[in-house]
Amino acid sequence: MIVPHSRPSIEESDIAAVSAALRSGPAEPGRQVRRFEAEIARTVGQRHGVATSSGTAALHLALLALGVSEGDQVLLPSYVCTAVLNAVSYTRAAPILCDVEEETGTLDPVDARRRATPRTKAVIVPHLFGHPADLTRLQELGLPVIEDCAQALGATWQERPVGSFGLISVLSFHSTKVITTGEGGMACTSSDSLAERLRDLRNYDQREDYRVRYSYQLSDMQAGLGLAQLSRLPDMVARRRRLAARYDCALAGLGVDLPPQRPGCDPIHYRYVIRAEEARHGGLIELFAEHSVECKRPVFRPLHHYRAGWTDRRGSGDFPVHPDDTSPYLPRTDRFYARALSLPLYPALTDAEADLVTDAARAVLGAARPVSRAMVGTHA
Repeated sequence: MIVPHSRPSIEESDIAAVSAALRSGPAEPGRQVRRFEAEIARTVGQRHGVATSSGTAALHLALLALGVSEGDQVLLPSYVCTAVLNAVSYTRAAPILCDVEEETGTLDPVDARRRATPRTKAVIVPHLFGHPADLTRLQELGLPVIEDCAQALGATWQERPVGSFGLISVLSFHSTKVITTGEGGMACTSSDSLAERLRDLRNYDQREDYRVRYSYQLSDMQAGLGLAQLSRLPDMVARRRRLAARYDCALAGLGVDLPPQRPGCDPIHYRYVIRAEEARHGGLIELFAEHSVECKRPVFRPLHHYRAGWTDRRGSGDFPVHPDDTSPYLPRTDRFYARALSLPLYPALTDAEADLVTDAARAVLGAARPVSRAMVGTHA
């Protein structure tokens, strides 16, 4: 048996919900979508939800609704998937890549402040691996905050749900996200005017005027699945936290850094990311595979590694350095990337599979040194 790195949690109630949405036919198109929008918005603490065909589409519309366009700048961490960079690139704005915090891998507010200019129109804040970023200090930048909650639905910061801090918050419902609609996303906001812009941009058809709009709708069938999944969110988050606690105990003393505990936040452990010595990291994925456990780099490649001229043993990329981006060197991002390894953790993981993961970790990692679980405070 091979334990996969990711797997969606699909139950009979989910299948029944999709069937019911299909049987409802065209009687009231969009009814399930409207219900799903309202429930997700309530969950993240915003007034409006605008469902989309993907998380990338939601982020693209969020940037457009904020008026981001060519000549503007958008701050984002380099340590994030390329979908975030794509959404910024669709607007023709300049992506300004920022470094991350040493222990969490989330956007560093100090570095973001240093890179902000009068042309900076927004900052995208991913809550990486289900761990909230430092929203308090990031809000102090005085920029419109777009919270990327794709990996953190159900997490809290200072006893408030993530997604409730941003001017706009975006989510993804891809097959392996916290909850799934197969594929889909949503942008949430408490601003009436922004919600109106988001809805206007989402659907191009049958309009009295012309402007560039998009075919970014979510279907009722997908929304039906999303509603069923959302009803199980508390149980799925609880399962993630139990598995993370189990891993914490089993991996103590194996010579790796465990996920950090940041004061004031309650993560959901979308990914269980350990950090190994750089010299040991390279072969760990293969060693875990020999023990029938699929592990991955939690971020395939930092964005600044795609730049033209950036080289190391992994080769070079063709993402050009934007003239506004004055610092192509992001040392904390590079260190986090070199050390981070994601172990399987998701609600559908059985206890027997979790035992295989921890047995493999003991065999692969050994007991080299005491564990270091960082208590994260203010980054200096």
